[in-house]
Amino acid sequence: MTSEPSSPPAAAATPRRRSREELDALDSSFLARSLLLTGTLSGTANVIMQLANPAVGYGVARSTVENGRLDKHPIKRARTTLSYLAVAVLGNAEDRKRYRKAVTGQHAQVRSSGDSPVEYNAMNPELQRWVAACLYYGAEETYQLVYGPLEGADRERFYQQGMVLGTTLQMPAELWPEDRAAFERYWNEQVAKISISDEIRAFLLGVAWTEYAPERIRKRIAEDKYRRTIGYLPPVFRAALRVDWTATDQVWFDEYLAEAIRKERRRPLWVSQLGYRLLLWDVRVRYRMGRRLV
Repeated sequence: MTSEPSSPPAAAATPRRRSREELDALDSSFLARSLLLTGTLSGTANVIMQLANPAVGYGVARSTVENGRLDKHPIKRARTTLSYLAVAVLGNAEDRKRYRKAVTGQHAQVRSSGDSPVEYNAMNPELQRWVAACLYYGAEETYQLVYGPLEGADRERFYQQGMVLGTTLQMPAELWPEDRAAFERYWNEQVAKISISDEIRAFLLGVAWTEYAPERIRKRIAEDKYRRTIGYLPPVFRAALRVDWTATDQVWFDEYLAEAIRKERRRPLWVSQLGYRLLLWDVRVRYRMGRRLV
């Protein structure tokens, strides 16, 4: 790696701050090819990755915003989370501005109390950056599994579009690592800090095992969903979650993943994105009718 110049030009040290209007208008069409698929295939695993940051984990597990809790209102929480992805990558500037305002109303209520072992505040841009980084990581992995390697200018363009995952929330653009190499450094630094306490582990395993679903549904899907979720996790996150993953499990997951990739390669892109386009339509209708977005 070449060393940085000791006295970089002032313009390089202080990049131009983009207006919120510019950020909301960011193009994310390239990113959309895989991010929406990531939400469908490996969304639960990505949630676990996000919550491996202790502040995010306790913020979600101990949230007092009852109507936004996954374990108490799983259908609503799934809708609002997937709607956020739809707005971020398929919506326009107005959609993003409206959804950010709605999410802010929820996040502003999520703060640690005096008995929390970890201080957290859902409005913290650093925590939002971590959430966006996990989503981007999943999107890049999915893209390369389905469409092949991202290289050169394509990889950088894909990465820059990932900024919208944070700026659709409250993360300022300046927090998004400046290029893909900087993101790699940031990612490795953050992964080295992940920690899952017994309390958060129990919460996450409950999510992985679909414990919040009705029993008749749980009996049908829980075991396969759990194996898919753990299979999608990078090994370092499996270790932090302290779960067993055998060679037999890996063979099962590899076969499942190969079939999922084959199906996706045969499926027209518009079909893969149809559910998210319907969610975006739902967000717009809700706004016009004066109903809550989240």
